[in-house]
Amino acid sequence: MRTLCLVKQVPDSLEVRMGSDLTLEREFVAQVLNPADESAVELALRLCDAHGGEVTALSMGPARAEGTLRELIARGVDHAALLCDPACAGSDTLATARALSAAAKALGPFDLLLFGRRAADGETGQVGAMTAALLGIPCVVHATDAEIEGDVLTASQLTEAGTVRWRAKLPAALTLCEWSYPLRLPTLSGLRRAKNAPVTHLTHEDIALSREDCGLRGSPTRVTHVSARPAGVRHTVWLSAQEAAETAAQLLGEVKP
Repeated sequence: MRTLCLVKQVPDSLEVRMGSDLTLEREFVAQVLNPADESAVELALRLCDAHGGEVTALSMGPARAEGTLRELIARGVDHAALLCDPACAGSDTLATARALSAAAKALGPFDLLLFGRRAADGETGQVGAMTAALLGIPCVVHATDAEIEGDVLTASQLTEAGTVRWRAKLPAALTLCEWSYPLRLPTLSGLRRAKNAPVTHLTHEDIALSREDCGLRGSPTRVTHVSARPAGVRHTVWLSAQEAAETAAQLLGEVKP
């Protein structure tokens, strides 16, 4: 079984800086593996341990993201690839999904694609599902666990109403919740291998992606305004139990069936 983990570096800080084009400036702060992506990598390694096969980690970002990929090799990932191209800078979720789906096709085929459910620096939760849609494969979002039997994936999905159990035929995709699978530690042999392991570097040309379909050019959405709110400062109105009940009744009365 061939598994592809889509991972991302995110700022290791609550402090962020925006450039003149209102995209994040990442160079001034340390970068770490996105927390939810840790669960995706660990699940991939566990499935590989149970069923055999290979795990590939793919990231889109600057050259410094190679360090994160080498860390994953030290933890057991077999192959790593970095889509590192200035043409992809500033991609919104759709442009990112286009690039990742094109890279998956170029590196694949894969039986399973695993994502973290959201990136800590964006919080959209869209890229995994978008990438799966562009590849034409089923996707279970907000998964908390998964197993494979034959060519069938079974996964639990976290919803507001509880847990839903899904079955999908491979190839398929999952987006994993942060706490699902704690990522294992690197091994001594893994650290040795990671030091000299090849990391494949890709550009938009290598994955047959037009410059018009990636980066800011290929992004139908743009950040047009950014504002800061001091942490913990919110306008609060204190209500008695009676006032709360009256307000709720008023609001419910305004909702049309």
